[in-house]
Amino acid sequence: MASNVNPTVRRRRLGQELRRLREMKGMTAEEVAERLLVSQSKISRLENGRRSISQRDVRDLCGVYEVEDHRIVDSLMQMAKDSRQQGWWHAFGDIPYSVYIGLETDAASLRVYEPQVVPGLLQTRSYAEALIAGALPESGQADVEKRVSVRLRRQERVKDAEHPLRLWAVVDEAALRRRVGDRHLMREQLEHLVGLSHQPHVTVQVLPFEMGAHPGINGQYAILEFPDASDSSVVYIEGVTSDLYLEKANDVQKYSVMYEHLRAQALNVDQTRQFIAKIAKQYAQESPDEFAE
Repeated sequence: MASNVNPTVRRRRLGQELRRLREMKGMTAEEVAERLLVSQSKISRLENGRRSISQRDVRDLCGVYEVEDHRIVDSLMQMAKDSRQQGWWHAFGDIPYSVYIGLETDAASLRVYEPQVVPGLLQTRSYAEALIAGALPESGQADVEKRVSVRLRRQERVKDAEHPLRLWAVVDEAALRRRVGDRHLMREQLEHLVGLSHQPHVTVQVLPFEMGAHPGINGQYAILEFPDASDSSVVYIEGVTSDLYLEKANDVQKYSVMYEHLRAQALNVDQTRQFIAKIAKQYAQESPDEFAE
C-alpha cells in the first residue's frame, strides 16, 4: 500500500519544479551545469527524478535561479529531504526496477500489455517462483525468493480495500499458452486470473492469436497515471539491463492510443473469462496432447 512519503514520487515532483524554475529563468541545463561546475547529465537526472537529490543541490539550484521566496526554498528543501527516505522496497536490498516500484506504489491506475507472461500483479506465488527461476537461471534460490516476495508485496496495491490500484491488463494468448511450471500450476494461475477479473477495479482482456498483427506487436509496456494532477503519466518499458521511462506528453499519448486499439481488438471481459477458463480446463486434462488442439 502507498506510504505517506514515497521517495520516488517526491523526486519526480521536485525535479519537475526545478525544471519549471530553470525554464522560468530562461536557462538551459547546460548553462546551469556550467554555473555549478557539474555535468549536464546530472542536471537532467535531477530534473527527471532518476537521481537522488540533496538539500545542498536544491540550495545551489535555487541560488542560480535567484529564488527569493524563502517559503519556496524551504518547501523544496523539505521535498529533497523526503526524497532521500527509503520506500518499503528498500528493505529487500538492491532491486533493479526500484524506480518502477516507487511509481507503481503511488499510481492511481495502471494499464499494461503483456505479450509473453501473466502480469506480475496478477500472478500466483507458484507461477511467480517458476517464472523468475526460469527467466534468471543464474540466480540463486535466495535471490529468486527475494524477487517473489517483492512481487507479492506489490500485489497489496490490488488488494487494498480503501485505495485499490485501478488495473487494466491486456494479455496476449501466448501468455496463457506458455507453460510456466507444470500444467497443474498453470491451471491454478489461470483460475486465479479469472477470479481476480471479477474484482470491480481489475479488468482483464485477452488478445487471441487470430487477431494477427496488432499495435502491441513490439512488446510489453505499461502506462501509469497518478492521483495528483501535477504528476505526469509515465510509460514504462522493461529492459534486460535497463528500463525506459517516457514522460513527454506526446509519447504518453502515442502509447495511450496504441492501448485503446489493443483494447478494441481484444476479447471483451466476458469472452475473456470464457477463453481463459477453456484453456484452464485443457491444462486440467490428463492427456497433454489434447492441449495442442
